[in-house]
Amino acid sequence: MARRKRNPKAVALAEEILKQYDPPSTEDVDDALKDIFGPLFESMLHGEMKNHLGYSSHSKANKETTNRRNGYSSKTLKTTRGKVDSEVPRDRDATFEPQVIKKRQTDIYYLFFIINSFLQLHNLFI
Repeated sequence: MARRKRNPKAVALAEEILKQYDPPSTEDVDDALKDIFGPLFESMLHGEMKNHLGYSSHSKANKETTNRRNGYSSKTLKTTRGKVDSEVPRDRDATFEPQVIKKRQTDIYYLFFIINSFLQLHNLFI
């Protein structure tokens, strides 16, 4: 049976995680992944906030809206790897409605199933 080709970006990312964390056990691998998930979710939420407000963080350009960023709120997310702390951006008008992780949502098991399903389908076509 032929060896399945892996996504080179995924391989490079996995190698970098192993290099940075040097996990001696599978439990340590899980801890490393939990460390990564928080910033990953925060980056996704920052992208949603940028789209919502129409400008990047720290932008000096004239803005089309009076609504501005207004700090962060803490959120503990329940994942397949355990609990992950994350910071959710807020806006002054309280009109920001994140779609990736909705307001008052803490259980995001479904997100991992979607990501895993996508990766499995993606690997079928490589």
